[in-house]
Amino acid sequence: MTKDRYSRQTLFKHIGPKGQDKIMQSHVLIVGVGALGTHLAESLVRAGVGTLTIVDRDYIEYSNLQRQTLFSESDALEGLPKVVAAKQKLLDIRQDLKIHSYIAHVNRQFLDDNAGSAQLILDATDNFETRQLINDFAFRKGIPWIYGGVVQSTYVEAAFIPGHTPCFNCLVPQLPAINMTCDTVGVIQPAVTMTTSLQMRDALKILTEQHVSTKVTYGDLWEGTHFTFGFSKLQRSDCKTCGCAPTYPHLNETKRQFASLCGRDTVQYENPNISQEILETFLTQQNIAYRRNPYMIHFEYNGYRIVSFKGGRLLIHGMTNPQQAITLINQLFG
Repeated sequence: MTKDRYSRQTLFKHIGPKGQDKIMQSHVLIVGVGALGTHLAESLVRAGVGTLTIVDRDYIEYSNLQRQTLFSESDALEGLPKVVAAKQKLLDIRQDLKIHSYIAHVNRQFLDDNAGSAQLILDATDNFETRQLINDFAFRKGIPWIYGGVVQSTYVEAAFIPGHTPCFNCLVPQLPAINMTCDTVGVIQPAVTMTTSLQMRDALKILTEQHVSTKVTYGDLWEGTHFTFGFSKLQRSDCKTCGCAPTYPHLNETKRQFASLCGRDTVQYENPNISQEILETFLTQQNIAYRRNPYMIHFEYNGYRIVSFKGGRLLIHGMTNPQQAITLINQLFG
């Protein structure tokens, strides 16, 4: 059955039986399980990837269903964490898949603990800081990673291979404007598919150990424009990630207790001392209504919707300023 399952992919002259074996022995990390991440995860599983690690800090809402293909209405109704629903759907597709899923905010510690054995890291986040962190980690460890961005009807993609290409930070000044997010200006499904098709193309090349062009691809699907440009000459000798004396500064940044989530009108607060049990007891004592599932607790306080995850991570919806969040947390817990 396994042989027949991948027969059409194996017949493709650039993959063949040897390439398929390499895919089936590979380990890929996907950071983010939203629009890009769900497409990439499903594509990799169907292609036969041996081990898949997925990580996302968020949960499923109805607004996700227009473009995040692994999720259903029942997932949104339950408010399941994205990685929980995604893991089950992916195992439904392929039962022999080795999959590791994490409801977590990606930081250096997470990457150190979970990404070191990966042959490839796929960027499926909408967060610039996380991309810089991935970039530093990947170049320090010598792991290829593939950047993907999508907003409105535009798409952009590039592969970064330590020792062969400049890094993300060298390329950033030349990239199209990326300060918009789908939460502020929207996105259409075909642009998502275009981005992930380009990412999957390069992923298959990397996993089968074939040449990947040092090029950025970007365009606007609605307007019908499509461009590529090479960036092999953009490497800077003084780059702190891929230059002559790298220091990987984004791996050494101090962990922040509060962080504003890109485009989400949401602030994340982390305090490992606030367990789910402590929070539930507190809410009961304060007569604050809440609902919970095995993964998180939902409640409202002072007009703000708050979601608490295991490990002391809270998402405070309806605000963008971390200083507001500090005030609210102090009011809530004293």
